[in-house]
Amino acid sequence: MTATLVGRELKCHVGIGGVVTGEALVASDNFSARYDLDRIKGIFSRPQHALAGQSYDGKILVMNTAKGGVATAWMLYEMKARGIVPKAILFNAANTILAQGAALAGLAMCDRFEEGDVTTLIKTGDTVTIYPDEGRVVVEEKG
Repeated sequence: MTATLVGRELKCHVGIGGVVTGEALVASDNFSARYDLDRIKGIFSRPQHALAGQSYDGKILVMNTAKGGVATAWMLYEMKARGIVPKAILFNAANTILAQGAALAGLAMCDRFEEGDVTTLIKTGDTVTIYPDEGRVVVEEKG
């Protein structure tokens, strides 16, 4: 039996970066590129993180909020330079420092979803297309 895809649109604050499509990796945890990731292996490495052991490379991360300061922001650029990086990050709430890091790394990022908690609106494995300049995210769920 083949799964059908059901699409729906979410509205968010206008974000940064270009249009991107990819597979969602979702957790209600907060996100720090400095403390949560093994940036060499491309996995979540903090044992207490809900995504511990999972690869973030090429995924669209969907998280509660960003944590950390300047170091976590510049690490996004380092990850991009290594070629082991998520395609985009969606947050319930991002901070300005991480937004600057995402911009420097050329990553798409959006936050503040009108429909509610983005970590419950999108599921791991959903195909997500982000239109940052429009403040719009299209989610194709496996139905």
